[in-house]
Amino acid sequence: MTVRKKYDRSVLGRGLDDMGAGRGLDALIDTGNVHTQGSSNLNEIDITEIEPNPNQPRREFDQEALQELASSIRELGIIQPITLHKTTGDKYQIIAGERRWRASQLAGLTKIPAYIVTVEDENVMEMALVENIQREDLNAIEIALAYQHLAEKGGMTQARISERVGKSRTDVTNHMRLLKLPAQVQMALKEHEIDMGHARALLAIDSPSIQIRLFKEIQKEGYSVRKVEELVQALKNGDDIKTSKGKIAAKNKLPEEFSLLRDRLSQFFQTKVQMTCSPKGKGKISIAFDNEEQLERIMNALDNSNQ
Repeated sequence: MTVRKKYDRSVLGRGLDDMGAGRGLDALIDTGNVHTQGSSNLNEIDITEIEPNPNQPRREFDQEALQELASSIRELGIIQPITLHKTTGDKYQIIAGERRWRASQLAGLTKIPAYIVTVEDENVMEMALVENIQREDLNAIEIALAYQHLAEKGGMTQARISERVGKSRTDVTNHMRLLKLPAQVQMALKEHEIDMGHARALLAIDSPSIQIRLFKEIQKEGYSVRKVEELVQALKNGDDIKTSKGKIAAKNKLPEEFSLLRDRLSQFFQTKVQMTCSPKGKGKISIAFDNEEQLERIMNALDNSNQ
């Protein structure tokens, strides 16, 4: 993690000692693996590692309905992750979502998004969840799952969760709502491919299929949160995505001199640069990066420009 070693203290403003302080939820939520104890985590699991629950009350699955679901999965992917718990070896047993698992096999998927759930000592788990939420060691989806766990297993209201973790009621509500997003959007949020602001904007759309299509536009075009909010508003006003993009592109078109400057910055950093500018000359520059190596190159370019 070269960039973190080099820039965490000076650029990101976070002490290195803080990053290593205490394990907390490391024993409960392992952000790098699927092994969890006492909580939930979102990961993509090989379909071959998943087994149905032998005690599943449903024994018959309508094949025509499964084929229809498989067609939907081929087009849009899994909308809602299934729920698993780890059994012996490298196997996982289905708690909820066997129909989605079966349809995913028909659709030819090799992996499927899933919540991995294991519950042990509730009191220890709750203390660790609260500690790590307060330290902000978790990503947005892990926080959402932690809040949901406190609500479902601890019997807490959102107001009580807010008191226990020292966060606002709005923060608790906004995070828990993220679990209503399609699985691929949740995965992107977990992997920091989109921001919390992008996700919250998508929640204003009721249709999961439109959420996914707009999410793909965000990935393709690198839209800012502000632009996504504008697109969502246009969609809610009755426009389709193509029409909405055209209207917003015309509205946000840069003057020629600013477009040239944006292109120069893009060449300088060797990555996509976005720029917005108001008629009064006030605006914002956004520099995209795809991975840590690219971020390091950008930071080195900034360092060298100051020498």
